[in-house]
Amino acid sequence: MTPDEEAEFLRRRKARNIALGLILLGFVVLFYMITIVRISD
Repeated sequence: MTPDEEAEFLRRRKARNIALGLILLGFVVLFYMITIVRISD
């Protein structure tokens, strides 16, 4: 693998990891909000 290909691979992997992290964070926030609404009722 050339250095350019390796850099591209690492960049894509980092972007995918960031996207997965944001999705996971979104689920955590969603469950947190659902819990707050259920408790407040």
